[in-house]
Amino acid sequence: MATDSPSSDADTRSFADRLLASPFISSLLSNRLAIVGLSIILGIFTIAIVARVTFDLNILTGSRLGSSIPDRHPPGWTGPAAWNQYLFGTDVAARDIFKRTLYGSWLALKFGTIAVGASTALGVGLGIIAAYYGDVTDNIIMRTMDMLLAFPSLLLALALVAIFGAGLWKAVLALTLVYTPRFARVVRGAALKVLEDEYVDATIALGSHDPRVLIRHVLPNCIAPITVQSTLNFGLAIIDLAALSFLGFGAQAGAPSWGLMLSRGVENGLLTGKWWMSFFPGLFLAITVLGFNLLGDGMRDALDPRMREAID
Repeated sequence: MATDSPSSDADTRSFADRLLASPFISSLLSNRLAIVGLSIILGIFTIAIVARVTFDLNILTGSRLGSSIPDRHPPGWTGPAAWNQYLFGTDVAARDIFKRTLYGSWLALKFGTIAVGASTALGVGLGIIAAYYGDVTDNIIMRTMDMLLAFPSLLLALALVAIFGAGLWKAVLALTLVYTPRFARVVRGAALKVLEDEYVDATIALGSHDPRVLIRHVLPNCIAPITVQSTLNFGLAIIDLAALSFLGFGAQAGAPSWGLMLSRGVENGLLTGKWWMSFFPGLFLAITVLGFNLLGDGMRDALDPRMREAID
């Protein structure tokens, strides 16, 4: 009579069971702050998608002055109006701040994803190449990265945007160049450790070409630090994009960007008691960045063996 072996039992386990059994996932799920961060991120992503599908961008960007909608109207739940009327109030152009704030989450996540994705791809490529080829190639790449890292990130982004011109896409390009050195340094360090392993020398001795060695053997073993750095940089990208828009170098007039809404709210309402014009965009910005920071810290702790031993 045939008996089930342990290996056959393992094969029948679902992918979800194997995923939950991994040390990284179990450690991450045991971190309450990381779960809070993940919940915040999922909530913001849901809001962003719903806002993108539901709201008309042309209506949100155009002035509503002259319509039946009052300008600088406080949130309905603070005054004589119905509690659900203008939940976040209206701005100086009589636009609904509630809808604009929700749509701003779509712009923040969209352009933040592009900035982080592009800088990750560029930084990972440069970091792996520098580690693998070493010598002159390593010195040229890493000294260039060191030069970029010598400047404060926001100051360098402002200088690049001044060269490229204002606009969200140009701000994304500037932030891509600003964040690339961070990924290059992290990946180079991880790749140097991987290249010390004997199986990499054996793969090269067997005649594997450089692209195969880098893509099939080096890159997969650098995924952990890349993931953590990307998550932490996501929050930084969102707040830097907001800062550039606040200073007039990012989103253009009328766009429902959190940074631009903060700028207009401070300029037209904060000092005159119209607190809602800047409060709600700032609140959503802070909560979103907090979510990514909490998740990034949790992932870093879960991937750090020393921290995992301390927790155990």
